[in-house]
Amino acid sequence: MKVGVVGLGAMGAGIAQLCVEAGIDTVGREVTLELAEGARDRVGHFLTRKVEKGRLEQTARDEALGRLTLTTELADFADCDVVIEAIVEELAPKQSLFADLERICRPDTVLATNTSALSVTEIASATSSPERVVGMHFFNPAPLMPLVEIIRAELTGDAAFDAAYTLGEKLGKHPIRCYDTPGFVVNRVLIPLLNDCIRVLDEARVTVEDLDAGMKYGAGWPMGPCELVDLVGIDVHVHASEALYEKTKEPRMAAPPRLVAMRNAGLLGRKSGRGFYSY
Repeated sequence: MKVGVVGLGAMGAGIAQLCVEAGIDTVGREVTLELAEGARDRVGHFLTRKVEKGRLEQTARDEALGRLTLTTELADFADCDVVIEAIVEELAPKQSLFADLERICRPDTVLATNTSALSVTEIASATSSPERVVGMHFFNPAPLMPLVEIIRAELTGDAAFDAAYTLGEKLGKHPIRCYDTPGFVVNRVLIPLLNDCIRVLDEARVTVEDLDAGMKYGAGWPMGPCELVDLVGIDVHVHASEALYEKTKEPRMAAPPRLVAMRNAGLLGRKSGRGFYSY
């Protein structure tokens, strides 16, 4: 089996790591070789940490990293069995990419999108073979989070859906079956809930630390809502909220003004060094 991953940012690199650890030959594509090599270095770093913790043998680590081939050319996906897209979370670039992949890849290649909030059906509409397009929504960080949502779009065929589900299992994930509704399952529940939590900061005049402690020790959350939004990325959360609000017009889906202001100020959470907390 051979898998292609388009886009080697945080999500794409994590998905590529899952593939090579599962023994799958993987092609990772970035717009420049420098970005691709940086992603491979990050994958190597995380695999080395597993060696240091005794969870992976050095030989296995080296073999896994050796299964990752880098490219800047979509043509190198021609012989892949599955291609997973993990580029910018905007509809037009994804549609353009899927139209290109359809021309380049074999007719039986499954084309999967890792979108978290966009319509898989709309992405698939850019192709003339939408039956081969499916959603595979991994959660951040992909190597650690056990869930993957397998999303059936309006015209997804059984063969593509079953292949994506089987791949999710092969990667050591717990796949769940979803239909192409706004936010799928987890984000449809989680995004408005996180938005509610952020609104409580102002309405209940509670501190960030106490809000997080309340949800951890009162509701059993593994991390508090402010910690979680910082981890995901405030810009990512706001973008997903806006996409869901556009689709549903439900007020709870809209990003709270506090989050929008933080996004605009560059306070993006862990990746920027400051969000609700400083890192």
